[in-house]
Amino acid sequence: MKPDVNLDGPEDELLDGASRGDSRCLALLFTRYRSQLKRMVKLRLDPRAQGRVDASDVIQEAFLEVAKKLSDYLREPKLPFYLWLRLLTGQKLALAHRQHLNVKARDAGREISLHRGAYAAPSSAALAAKLMGKLTTPSQAAVKAELQTRVQEALNSMDAIDREVLMLRHFEQLSNSEIALLLGIKETAACNRYVRALERLRSILGAMSGAAGEW
Repeated sequence: MKPDVNLDGPEDELLDGASRGDSRCLALLFTRYRSQLKRMVKLRLDPRAQGRVDASDVIQEAFLEVAKKLSDYLREPKLPFYLWLRLLTGQKLALAHRQHLNVKARDAGREISLHRGAYAAPSSAALAAKLMGKLTTPSQAAVKAELQTRVQEALNSMDAIDREVLMLRHFEQLSNSEIALLLGIKETAACNRYVRALERLRSILGAMSGAAGEW
């Protein structure tokens, strides 16, 4: 009989339960982070793979990988648990891209290598569309297309790491310390890069009446 586990308990208690063979604990932990992981997959899914790669399928494949590798992770955890989940999920997404789009494993134009895992980089068009998502009223619709184009141009002009920091902080809602750990930079550098990228976008949005208020 498995020992009692507080299934509503904190992460470390559930990880302890999972280490003792309680599959409920791992399932609950994964469920806690499922929506965050799915958001990451959707944001980084190549538009060319729409209709061929389903975010839920990527998440399911990641869960199976997590279940297989959990004991190895627990013996020597080099990343916080969520970042480890994200790592395996990102690898599954990159594999799906390679299978469906014939993308090379180290295509520098589409991916950034983090902790030996390939993470599909969001296209500037997709990121600009997400940034403009709040502009939905009829009065704003007339300027939305132009503004989105300008934001996309600004994103294209950014350093790739600055763009990645913007993505990680603004959409994946990771902390500066988590971003620094993922990218192998200092926390202050992660913060400075985010502020720099955000200010560039704010200056563009502020150039059009009413847009700055969305940020």
